[in-house]
Amino acid sequence: MMDVFIIGVTGGIGGLLAEKLRSRGDTVHGLVRRDAQRAELATRGVDARVGDLSRMTVEELAATFGGVAAIVFSAGSNGGSKEITKAVDGDGVVKAIKAAHLAGVERFALVSVLPESWRERDLGDEVEYYFAVKKGADIELSRSGLNWLILRPSLLLDGPGVGTVSLGPAEFHGHITRDDVAGTLAELLHEPRIGRQILELNTGSTPIDEAVRANVRWSY
Repeated sequence: MMDVFIIGVTGGIGGLLAEKLRSRGDTVHGLVRRDAQRAELATRGVDARVGDLSRMTVEELAATFGGVAAIVFSAGSNGGSKEITKAVDGDGVVKAIKAAHLAGVERFALVSVLPESWRERDLGDEVEYYFAVKKGADIELSRSGLNWLILRPSLLLDGPGVGTVSLGPAEFHGHITRDDVAGTLAELLHEPRIGRQILELNTGSTPIDEAVRANVRWSY
């Protein structure tokens, strides 16, 4: 069992991840912006703390983390305004990394995006900016010195997952349910032999637990 703090615990992936971790017996904490959200999550066994990521200091965020074993950053602007994208997907990740160092939390998982996503479309400036900021956050985490993990899912869909995926250092861009992304994240967090890796995720035919184990780096 482990203690996990989710930034983005009320989001599509974060909420599903909380459920999956709780079902494994893990303790789940999260950051919310309103008391009503905290109270609702408490009914589902999630210990949420109230705070605004964009306004909190690094010290305040570190105190919120406490002594958890892992942090998951799954919050995101989804290509909204440049101001929100910078505050959440960019500055928010950098602040969380600094707070993780201050709190002494080594394990840090970031939900990113496949670089090829939507390239068949005519993207506007805000979405292009979103991709640039997400890439910058990936670089920041990869150079952080933490025991980091970056997960890049393909196009996200709602609905129940199928429990099978394709996971590796490079994957084609297709689509995948948020449920299967959350299931993969839960399995990755429980695999201590996976760290300092960028993994891409798409639909596939391999059961999630097997797909995760296939990405363990063996030392000889």
